[in-house]
Amino acid sequence: MTHAPTFHVVLHQPEIPNNTGNIGRTCVATGAALHLIHPLAFDTSVKALRRAGLDYWPRLAPTEHDSWGAYTRAWPDARRWVLTTHAKRPVWDADLRRGDHLIFGSETRGLPETIRDADPAARLALPMIPEERSLNLATGVCATLYEGLRQLVARDEVRITPDGRLGTRIDQT
Repeated sequence: MTHAPTFHVVLHQPEIPNNTGNIGRTCVATGAALHLIHPLAFDTSVKALRRAGLDYWPRLAPTEHDSWGAYTRAWPDARRWVLTTHAKRPVWDADLRRGDHLIFGSETRGLPETIRDADPAARLALPMIPEERSLNLATGVCATLYEGLRQLVARDEVRITPDGRLGTRIDQT
């Protein structure tokens, strides 16, 4: 039985293949979909993925988009949250819902202002002490996904099975 993704993780022009690999594994483990916005700074061919040992990549089946515009045209009605250090609102203050799109920028540049500032109400942050500039991208994605899952479990939209795994509600298909 196939279920709708818990969330959609959207990486805008990711640069570090290991981060994207870790994020992909987290998406598989949490039932999230992954979207990659080009240009990418690495190769996602089958040969490159096999060489990198990403045996879970076929289960992930990420969607690649040629540009931000191509992504927004493919998902015009998506409910989007933008994760940025330029936000004042912590991620746990947002009402994250199943199927929401969580947008993350590249490791060195973050998100372009045009994306980051398009909807100020959609900007979210993972608070840090003032001396730090950012978290590792894979860490930020993981923390955000698990906050989203915590909210889904609290609303009984996702359940934790007796063996400690994520399960869907019984009445959901």
